[in-house]
Amino acid sequence: MNAPAALDRDLRADFPGLVTREGAPWHYLDTAATAQKPRVVIDAMARALGEDYATVHRGVYSRSAEMTLAYEAARQRIAQLIGGAGSEIVFTRGATEAINLVANSWGRANLKPGDRILLSQLEHHSNIVPWQMIAEQTGAVIDVCPLTRDHRIDLDAAEAMLTERHKLVALAHVSNVLGSALDAKRAAALAHKVGAKLLLDGCQAVPHMPVDVAALDCDFYVFSAHKLYGPTGIGALWARGEILADMPPWEGGGAMIDRVTFAKTTYGVPPQRFEAGTPAITEAIAFAAAADYVSEIGLDAMHAAETKLVARLRRELSSMNDVRLFGPADSAGIVSFLIDGIHPHDLGTILDEANVAIRAGHHCAQPLMDHFDIPATARASFGLYSTDADIDALLEGIARTRRIFGRGTSQ
Repeated sequence: MNAPAALDRDLRADFPGLVTREGAPWHYLDTAATAQKPRVVIDAMARALGEDYATVHRGVYSRSAEMTLAYEAARQRIAQLIGGAGSEIVFTRGATEAINLVANSWGRANLKPGDRILLSQLEHHSNIVPWQMIAEQTGAVIDVCPLTRDHRIDLDAAEAMLTERHKLVALAHVSNVLGSALDAKRAAALAHKVGAKLLLDGCQAVPHMPVDVAALDCDFYVFSAHKLYGPTGIGALWARGEILADMPPWEGGGAMIDRVTFAKTTYGVPPQRFEAGTPAITEAIAFAAAADYVSEIGLDAMHAAETKLVARLRRELSSMNDVRLFGPADSAGIVSFLIDGIHPHDLGTILDEANVAIRAGHHCAQPLMDHFDIPATARASFGLYSTDADIDALLEGIARTRRIFGRGTSQ
């Protein structure tokens, strides 16, 4: 699934978005927000929109049949990427919709007053708000697991908190702010010990490391294509087949039905049951092309290269006495930091003038910002196209920002 490969060629050449309109290098350090797209993904989507285009699952003409085969092959490819079965993959608009699907289908059917849901302090809003909404509707209660001193989800605390009243544990596999990776196998064991299901938000894990849902022993796994070098507007929910079979549909419409009458409607089997309406056909095909691309390079090789970049940037920043670093030393492709006296938005704006793009803000993790008692961080995040030149440009931009703010070198 993840063939070993060395990053021994100029991968930046595969990404047309990594240059400015003037042809200068663009130092893109915001991959955790959304990844740039390789030419093979762009070309796959263009072909699907052009000479190959037709609807799926409905037409009796040959091109529709061919597009249906390509669409369902994409489902199989995405399942293969994470070690699942095609029948266990539901295409969604992204990880956000996937979590909302679980909340509104499985949650409505299984949660009742007094049941408990365990989240963590570092969750993305998309893994908080849907559970708050469903808790309000079902009478369930949300508990929040704290973090360790090195900014990981504290599974010792989780073990002490979990009871048989907990029905769901929903955690980030990798934090989008801190880059800290969860010990997912232990989280699964703890959840299952009390009879709870485990949902993992894999948005920041799947693009950076091999994922095998069977080995992780989770019950639900969600991720988005656009963070995996694919298109926006599509993602996936993986769930155990027996769980999907018992989940009622969330949205109604065409394609998800078996038979419709005004007296009664019966529904299709999973995953069809959860894909109402015309699907994101071209996006699914491009999603599969992205999976092929990263698999050809090798996720292990990608992770190793990104780990070296993280280590170097953390080393450079930790040598500056006015910088506060967040997250563990082995963070997965993400470095969040603050510079005393310089707001992240100001830093990001000045860096942009030098063709360096970082994220500045709360990163859709306001409870985590509250935990640290800060309004925002600057975040540099790496992808398979990132190089030491990007770090050089970032450090030069930080030095320039300090001069503009009259703060010297602070070394």
